[in-house]
Amino acid sequence: MSDAPDPPAERSATESVASFEQHSRGPLESLQHFLHRYPTMVPVIVLVLSLIAFGLIAPNFFSAFNLSLIMQQVAVVGTLAAAQSLVILTAGIDLSVGAVMVMISVVMGRLSLDLGIPVPISILLGLGCGLLTGGLNGLLVTRLKLPPFITTLGTWNIFLALNYYLSGRETIRSQTLDAEAPLLKLFGARFNLGGAVLTWGVVLMLIVFAVLWYALNKTAWGRRVYAVGDDPEAAALAGIQTRRVLMSVYMTAGFICALAAWSSIGRVGSVSPTSFFESNLESITAVVIGGISLFGGRGSILGPLIGALIVGVFNSGLRLAGVDVLWQLFATGWLIIVAVAVDQWIRKISS
Repeated sequence: MSDAPDPPAERSATESVASFEQHSRGPLESLQHFLHRYPTMVPVIVLVLSLIAFGLIAPNFFSAFNLSLIMQQVAVVGTLAAAQSLVILTAGIDLSVGAVMVMISVVMGRLSLDLGIPVPISILLGLGCGLLTGGLNGLLVTRLKLPPFITTLGTWNIFLALNYYLSGRETIRSQTLDAEAPLLKLFGARFNLGGAVLTWGVVLMLIVFAVLWYALNKTAWGRRVYAVGDDPEAAALAGIQTRRVLMSVYMTAGFICALAAWSSIGRVGSVSPTSFFESNLESITAVVIGGISLFGGRGSILGPLIGALIVGVFNSGLRLAGVDVLWQLFATGWLIIVAVAVDQWIRKISS
């Protein structure tokens, strides 16, 4: 075969065809390419349209009180969604995050009140417990090669049972915490900011997302996480220790669940073994609506934060408009279906 360059006439014809194909995209195809390049724009557009719509139909929607209330309501689930996002970026899923969160809140409360351990140490032990639970999930996935869905479905039951055992199905009331362990309610404390009333749990959520954004976008670890999620075999061939990356992801997710546990105590004002019962599904909902692909390797960590806000905006707007809670669930269900459909449509560009 000759390595000689194409004749000028052939080269000109090839460039003309490429130029024609590039400029012949219709509006829909151009939108598809744009969203493929910037997947976070999907939830951003949905959030903006939702704010406009509910601002028009719901009275007092844009009041500082209501907007700050939405932030307070999504703080715990948003933090939990950050943990879920890391796992889904690696093409896995963690069904145990909610059970881990509630169990660790019980651990923190029981260590402080029943065993008399100083509250700061109880909190540190709880954070360490989060690392251990994530490590258990990671070991089962990386060493035993179990599917993440089945693995975390099993550990969800294990952690839920431990939660009921450790708590004795009893709630530690707010008055008891105020008297003996007020530090456990730290993230429920409120402060004013420009007329809005926020909690430190909101600040914690924003810090978690900011740290993860930096780690995923500015460090080698973040690039490895995306590489493993996109194609683990290719990542291994490139010299990436996929097992180590997955272990670090699951342990980081467990640690974030422990932070969410501390935040949840402040949010509800007590330590309840039955609180946040639907937080597993809510965290997955925020991730899916936020534009992170369930197939892994694509999406921005900021998407789930926007996704959690979208759910909060829908619930608040429909409630202010006098819509029954039944239809709030109905709307959230359609949001999930549309988000997955859009993700599938965008992925066709690379298939």
